[in-house]
Amino acid sequence: MIKRKEQYNEANHLMVSKEIRVRFNETDPLGIVWHGYYITYFEDGREAFGRHHGISYLDVHAHGFTTPIVKSVCEHKLSLRYGDVARIETTIVDSPAAKMIFKYTIYDVNNAVACTGETVQVFLDKNGDLMLTNPSFYEEWKQKVGLQR
Repeated sequence: MIKRKEQYNEANHLMVSKEIRVRFNETDPLGIVWHGYYITYFEDGREAFGRHHGISYLDVHAHGFTTPIVKSVCEHKLSLRYGDVARIETTIVDSPAAKMIFKYTIYDVNNAVACTGETVQVFLDKNGDLMLTNPSFYEEWKQKVGLQR
């Protein structure tokens, strides 16, 4: 029997780092980032990852697919505040399943971990049908970036 940890490996060689500045509208009356915005920061990281590594939403769409999020996990460690500059590191997890798994770490200005998380996206074809196997363009991308075993 194969255990999950053996099937899914975080591809640390495929990491993108992106800085963001906390905006006023993302904070509560105490100047602390409202918890829901961390998911938005994850998306900022995911979009930066996709543009950098050639697997952006537009790339996926050009091949006739969409990738809705079916799971998101967010663990808060430290608060970010209005005006803070934070860094989001985004990596992809290599999975044999027909999905994309991203992991996120958000660091504060002192390089302390403020938040960690994960999102899972599945592939839907142009008719909205769930793909049970990886689309060929995604398999080709995985091979190109060194994820194929």
